[in-house]
Amino acid sequence: MLANGQTIIQWVEQLAPKSLAMEGDKIGLHVGTLQKPVKRVMVALDVLEPVVDEAIAQGVDLIVAHHAVIYRPLKHLRTDLAAGRLFEKLLKHDIAVYTAHTNLDVAVGGMNDWLAEELGLQDVEVLEAIHEDRWKKLVVYIPAAHRDAVFEAIMAAGAGQIGNYSHCSFQLSGTGTFLPEEGTSPYIGKTGQLERVDEIRLETVIPASKQTSIIQAMKKAHPYEEVAYDIYPLELKGAGLGIGRIGKLPEPLTLRSLAELVKSRFDLRGLRVVGKMDELVKRVAIVGGDGNSFVGKAAFRGADVLITGDIYYHTAHDAMADGLKLIDAGHNIEKIMKRKLAEYLGQRLAAGGYQTEVFASVEHTDPFQFV
Repeated sequence: MLANGQTIIQWVEQLAPKSLAMEGDKIGLHVGTLQKPVKRVMVALDVLEPVVDEAIAQGVDLIVAHHAVIYRPLKHLRTDLAAGRLFEKLLKHDIAVYTAHTNLDVAVGGMNDWLAEELGLQDVEVLEAIHEDRWKKLVVYIPAAHRDAVFEAIMAAGAGQIGNYSHCSFQLSGTGTFLPEEGTSPYIGKTGQLERVDEIRLETVIPASKQTSIIQAMKKAHPYEEVAYDIYPLELKGAGLGIGRIGKLPEPLTLRSLAELVKSRFDLRGLRVVGKMDELVKRVAIVGGDGNSFVGKAAFRGADVLITGDIYYHTAHDAMADGLKLIDAGHNIEKIMKRKLAEYLGQRLAAGGYQTEVFASVEHTDPFQFV
């Protein structure tokens, strides 16, 4: 059984809800259709012509990318030019392209968390919050025999997380009643007869950003034709969600040693460093992509060093004046998402019993070389 394209993207959006994207970001489906069975999925950082050629050679039906293939409005679609040729290949080979960008950056367990985890940072926090998630309470009534299936489905979709505790819920036994009317196809009982069923009232908290995916998972796992559930808004504030992460190294390192660690962990051919190489650093901020606008925030939050990409000359001067060290690892540091997102989707496909394959693009898309 092959997974439908829309099913695969639902999993992407469970991890990185579209509501988390920054205003104006070009996310979502850019090319093709998701309404088709997918044999092979390729995860890519950039959608360039060599990446599309790789997808064609590998028999790919869907590319899930981080950077948009259509970022600015197209003035024309000429197939004798590079941009038009790329789209011609995608359309001729029926390859859909979906983009998850700043929503993946912001997401808990997404891009910036992957970067922080790769360096082993501890006590990690969001560097700059741009969203404040809200808590809601979900109450659902489940026939006793299906309690565990529904419980596991909604927890896997993101419900029940309170601080460092997962799978938090309250469950109470009771009796549910219903009378199936004409035109129904009840899982339990018969049309026209009042039924009394042993049910579980399950209560749990859910983040508003994941409400849609949690409800979808709940309905899929629930046996009833019509699921009885309630959602209540709560006054509790949820976690701050945003760009970048800040945390501590397990032990202090010199700036030189940290730079070598970054180069090794992220398979970089070179990087740029601002600061005295033999000074110790402990508190580290990290931002995938262009981090120029986060230099001031990193200094304010007490970071010893900011690891990011695309640092401007004068921004580096500003950082020096603030006493903040910099490691410019390049925008391509975000290539970590190819492996991590492919692993995530592979787990979902395996759990669903799908034969759809997913893999990370091997095409190198960093335009810069070091000599």
